Amino acid sequence: MAALQFDLQHTDSLTKARAGKIATDHGEILTPIFMPVGTAGSVKAVTQQQLYEDVHAQIILGNTYHLYLRPGLEILEAAGGLHEFMNWNKPILTDSGGYQVFSLSGTRKITEEGAVFQSHIDGSRHLFSPEKVIDIQRIIGGDIIMAFDECPPGASEYSYAKKSLELTNRWLDRCFEQFNKATNKYGYSQNLFPIVQGGVHHDLRKFSCEYVSSKEATGNAIGGLSVGEPTEKMYEICELCCENLPENKPRYLMGVGTPWNLLECISLGVDMFDCVMPTRNGRNAMLFTSKGIINIDNKKWEKDFSPVDDGIECEVSNYYSKAYLRHLIKSKEILGLQIASIHNLAFYLHIVTDARQHIIEGDFLSWKNEMTVRWQERL
Repeated sequence: MAALQFDLQHTDSLTKARAGKIATDHGEILTPIFMPVGTAGSVKAVTQQQLYEDVHAQIILGNTYHLYLRPGLEILEAAGGLHEFMNWNKPILTDSGGYQVFSLSGTRKITEEGAVFQSHIDGSRHLFSPEKVIDIQRIIGGDIIMAFDECPPGASEYSYAKKSLELTNRWLDRCFEQFNKATNKYGYSQNLFPIVQGGVHHDLRKFSCEYVSSKEATGNAIGGLSVGEPTEKMYEICELCCENLPENKPRYLMGVGTPWNLLECISLGVDMFDCVMPTRNGRNAMLFTSKGIINIDNKKWEKDFSPVDDGIECEVSNYYSKAYLRHLIKSKEILGLQIASIHNLAFYLHIVTDARQHIIEGDFLSWKNEMTVRWQERL
């Protein structure tokens, strides 16, 4: 049982893009990496076998808020944790529920103690404190668990963002105190990542990076971006955070984003990503492909019998035709949602795998610039 290790293997000479390796007790993760989101112990419409074989996922994400409410901690603990419950033997990262607290603004109240919220399932009321969130994540059993934070809206005024960050820092102290009290629950190492906040305000972000870095955690996260601020502002803050976080620890940008967002943020020094976009957009007929964006609902694909995308390594993308997938989506067949979700996830994993290769080969920047244009084209 060993704490997470990060080996920074290569840094691009023209950008700040990095290729590395994260070692956990459930296996290695080659970075940069994208983590499919398995909110309730399931990546929507995708089986674990398909995550292994078609998507080539190396790590997935579970959601503390949703898993706490259902199936609940008693069942997860009896199963031996989320790995055993869902039969997934690779690494898992669990978020803290902080973003759900942010998104439930109409039914929650934030105090010094924590956040009181109302369940979306049955209306029952619950308190998430820093201590409770750590205990919940211990029981869920993620290899990487996240500190409990308040995520302010993207357009937050300075005074609100400052007050929010101060609360997040006090909560962070309590998270680490609680984390250090307990031992690993299921015989493997769990690792606590703190989260940088501070809105779009440079001095707050810089202070937050310094505060987070002082915890000397095995990795660090950048939160509170892609929550309503302009894209260029997101890149600006992301760059500032990467410049002020330790070079020898993985950097995780939470909840971002499009394929071109990933490329740009990789070039700024980010190592880890997660986002619901590939699966959510896939279920709504939008496909990200190696040639550009496809709305598979459009009539133009009705008689296109070419593969969904033969430009990536994915048996599902190569096996089914655009015409067949369009037919499934139009007919509201569940298989259509499954194929589209698998394809989009496989494409996202293809992005980070290719990015890693180009970082190592030394032509990342020219490749990034070409792909950024190509992947945004509407086909």
